[in-house]
Amino acid sequence: MKIERNLIAKPERLRDVCASKALTISGDKLSVDELMAEVEKDLPFYREDGGVTLSGGEPLAQGSDLVLLLQRLHERRISTNIETSLHVKWTVVERTIGLVKTYLADLKHTDPIKFRHFIKGDAALVMKNLEKLAYFGVHVVVRIPVIPGFNHSEDEIKTMVDYVSTIKGIKEIHFLPYHTFGVEKYRMLGMEYLFDNTVQIGEEELLPYVQYAQSQGFTTLTGG
Repeated sequence: MKIERNLIAKPERLRDVCASKALTISGDKLSVDELMAEVEKDLPFYREDGGVTLSGGEPLAQGSDLVLLLQRLHERRISTNIETSLHVKWTVVERTIGLVKTYLADLKHTDPIKFRHFIKGDAALVMKNLEKLAYFGVHVVVRIPVIPGFNHSEDEIKTMVDYVSTIKGIKEIHFLPYHTFGVEKYRMLGMEYLFDNTVQIGEEELLPYVQYAQSQGFTTLTGG
């Protein structure tokens, strides 16, 4: 049965209605105060190295509440990282500078045609944002998700590593092997999963990429 989700008004009211869980509601709407209350429950465990990582979706798409949350975390001296695609306007990124310890920035491809075909986005936007972040001297870790049929070739990965090597200040690259964790989520949302028949990548397949990045002076990590 195809579900017309756009016809469901106020879905949060249906959270406990479906006993069989054929329909489920994921996530909660929380205020900044409520989020801070959750964060502060774990303060004893943070010590010197701990902190908060904002992940996604895309955290930088969350509007003014994101900045307020970052400010509150900064005031409490809680170290904060952000996982981001950087596929947003620069003004959105810029407002977070000084409030974030590390940007974990995805670089999916440098080929604008391939990027647009698969991701429906603008590779140049991501690359310009990456360069601007590095210019401001913030800590940026580039993460390359390695996906068969998209960028899983030595030529493509080397091109990406070579590009990152032109950006002063970026010293670390993480290689993320393709996995299938998101397949079921796409099905639940009624969305087409373009890589449905793609097999997961073993970390040993990333070894040539890791070795090349290291030869270019980068610190590397597999998995990220």
